[in-house]
Amino acid sequence: MKGAVLMGKNNNHLKRRDFLKEFGLGAIGMVAFGQGVFPEVRGHRNLGAFPKISKQLYKKVIEPSRVSLVKGNDRRQIVYQSLKMIEDEVLASIGNKKIVVKPNIVLSNRPLAVTHIDAVRAVLDFLTPHYKKQIIIGESGVQNTWEGFKNYGYFELEKEYRAKIVDFNRDSYQYWYVFGEGMRPLPVRIINTFLDPDIYIVSVARMKTHDTVLVTLSLKNAIMASPLNDYKKNDKGLLHAFTKSVSDICHFNIFHLAQKVYPDLAIIDGFEAMEGNGPGDGTPFDSRVVLASRDALAADTIAARVMGFDPRRILYLTAMTEAGMGQGEVEKINVIGTPLDQCLYKFKPHEKMAEIYKL
Repeated sequence: MKGAVLMGKNNNHLKRRDFLKEFGLGAIGMVAFGQGVFPEVRGHRNLGAFPKISKQLYKKVIEPSRVSLVKGNDRRQIVYQSLKMIEDEVLASIGNKKIVVKPNIVLSNRPLAVTHIDAVRAVLDFLTPHYKKQIIIGESGVQNTWEGFKNYGYFELEKEYRAKIVDFNRDSYQYWYVFGEGMRPLPVRIINTFLDPDIYIVSVARMKTHDTVLVTLSLKNAIMASPLNDYKKNDKGLLHAFTKSVSDICHFNIFHLAQKVYPDLAIIDGFEAMEGNGPGDGTPFDSRVVLASRDALAADTIAARVMGFDPRRILYLTAMTEAGMGQGEVEKINVIGTPLDQCLYKFKPHEKMAEIYKL
């Protein structure tokens, strides 16, 4: 794990994506298994000799990041307000990229588990006056993505905005490696949209507890969607260990994939969040908050604090902090809007996580 952490230097996510297209697989293979062990597979070339590492790539982010935090009584309004607070920063970062809005539609028939359509409406309310191209709203669910879009009314967005609904599970892909039980390398199919440096990924996540990594927020919403589910085989499940633990291998696999898949803008909707046995079977938590940031790690760090969890105990967040993927130190994050001390709650964790984390 230590060797893998050395790979993440650049806190500019767009540059890091380009760099790791050439470097990431070779580096992780060299660190974990030694040179030349990976075979050639469809969608990925045989890398042969790995590049030499001439200097240490590990570098923490020193600069503070901004996270807007808004508490209120109207979901659509507070999502919009959270984005207006960082408007200049967001609009300057888009450039000529194609915008993909990525909600969380993990289940086709469980409304509390998915991103509410009004949160996405607020994002489109914010973007469309400034962005004249068509916006993609895409997901790659673990169940039937199209059915989820239909059940939650998402097709209405195509009529209301310059938007197109897309099932990313129908996209092309390339192979990447994650670790499985016994630290065995497992090839997974990663959806090409998530790897495209010309795509601007907007992660619109519902604030929820999780049964493996304690919380599921903006980072996990984007990263765990990147493995393909072709409705015959679901590669997303390969990222989990069979036996859950505080140091579950899923933490490392999220960190590992984050070096190629990373949201450009994070929105976390906690207006009606989920506590308990998330990400699918939890119960409502009425926190009435929304967070937004260009730094997804900072957003998730503050969201974990809002939920009452110590972000330093969530290993994929600490790994990304150590690797310089964003600002993950609470004291170096500038929270604007509603004061953080007015938005601190105590979410009930998943019962398995309560046992493992002794919460």
